Amino acid sequence: MTGTVLVFLLFVRSAAGFKIEAMEHDIQQITGKNFEGVIGKFRDTSVASIWFFKDDNAADKKLLDEYNKVGKELKGMAKVAAINCNEWAKFCTTNNVKETPAIMVYPVNPFPAFLYEGKMEAKAISGKISKLIPDFSTVVTKENADSFLSSDASKPKVLVFSNAKKPPTILKALSSDTVFRRAAKFGFVNSEDSDVVSKFKVKKFPTVIMQRRIGNEMKKEEYKGNINFLELQAWVNPYVESGMGDKVQGGKGGSDEGSSIEDDQPWLVQEVPELTAKSANSICFKGDGLCVIYLKDGATDQKDIDMLTGLSKKFTSQLSDRGAKMKWMWINLSIETEFKALFKPAQLPSAVVFNPHKRLRFTSLDHGEDGDIKGDANGIAALVDKVLGGDARFTPVPGQKLPAWAVREKKEKPAKKEL
Repeated sequence: MTGTVLVFLLFVRSAAGFKIEAMEHDIQQITGKNFEGVIGKFRDTSVASIWFFKDDNAADKKLLDEYNKVGKELKGMAKVAAINCNEWAKFCTTNNVKETPAIMVYPVNPFPAFLYEGKMEAKAISGKISKLIPDFSTVVTKENADSFLSSDASKPKVLVFSNAKKPPTILKALSSDTVFRRAAKFGFVNSEDSDVVSKFKVKKFPTVIMQRRIGNEMKKEEYKGNINFLELQAWVNPYVESGMGDKVQGGKGGSDEGSSIEDDQPWLVQEVPELTAKSANSICFKGDGLCVIYLKDGATDQKDIDMLTGLSKKFTSQLSDRGAKMKWMWINLSIETEFKALFKPAQLPSAVVFNPHKRLRFTSLDHGEDGDIKGDANGIAALVDKVLGGDARFTPVPGQKLPAWAVREKKEKPAKKEL
C-alpha cells in the first residue's frame, strides 16, 4: 500500500510540475554545486539573477514565461539563472529563501546580493537588473567629440545615436564586456546634439557607427543589422583583440587607471583638422604636399567642414595620377592673430595655399577689386586650380620663420565616475 501511495504521489508531482528546457527557454538552470563556476567567479564583471523555484508550485509555474522574457531580453548582457529548491533545498535555505518564487539579484562586486522585492513581471525584473549593468560608455557631445575619437587611436570607437536621454542597456553591456572594455571605446550621442549628428551624417535613430583606423586612414562604418546585443557584439568582435589597448599602469591596476600609450591627437580623426601649434607639423609642415588652409574668423561649423571635405575629395581624385598631394585644414584667425597678420586676408572667410618645403611661401585667394569673390567652394576651387595650373604667385614668409602660435589653455580631463 505504501509503495502504491508513493508512486501515486510521484505521478501527481510530475503531472503538476514544470521543466526549464535548455532548447526552449532563455534561462540557465544551475545547481548548488555549480553556482560558483556559473555565477560566483564572474561577480567582478557580470550582473546575474537567480530565480529560486519549486517545480510543483503553481506560483512558480505562472512566473516561468515572465522570467523567460527577462532571459530573452538580457541574453548575453546579464546571467539569468534559476535553481530548483525541491532538488537543492539546502542551497535555498542557505540563501535565506523560505518560500518561492523568489529572485536573488547579484550586482557586480563589491555590492552584495539582495532579494528582489518588486513586481514579478518581466518589465520590472529586467529593469532592475539592467540598472545594475556597469556603464563604461562616454556621452559624446560637441565639446568632447574630437578628444573621444582621437584618444587611444588604436581602439575602434563605437557610437550609438539615439533618441533616448541616456545610454541604453545594450550600450552599457557592450562597454562593460570584459574584452571590449579594454580594447574598444563606446560613445552615446543624443539625437538633440545636432553638431555630432551632423558630423556623422546620421539621419535616423537609433544608428550605430564604428570608426576605426586602417593604417593612416580613418574608416567609418554603419551597422546594418538588428539592434540587439548579441548581433552588435558579433559585429564589433572582429576588430578587437583580447588585451589590446591596455594602459600603462602606475600603482593601482585596472584598465581605466594609468595613462594611455598614445597622446590625444584630435587632428588624426578630424575630416578637416584645425591648424594649431600642436597639429601643425603633423598635418602641414612635415611631410609631402601643399597645405590648403581655410581662414576663418572663429571656429568652423559642420557646413564649412562638409564644403572643405567635398573639395578635398574632388581634388584628391584629380591629383591621383599626377603624384601631387594637397592637405586640407582650417585655422581660427581670431585666436592665431600672428598668422592673420602674415596672411592679411582682405575678407573672411578666405583661404591660402601654403608650400612648406624648402622655402616657406604661400599664395592667397584673390577676392577681387570689389570683394565679390568669396571664400566659398567656388572661390577656393578657383585658387587651387590656379596653383595646379602654375599661374599662382607665391609670397615668401618673412625671415623664413613661421609666426608665433597662440598659447592655448589645456582643458582638464573630467574626473572618473565612481560606480
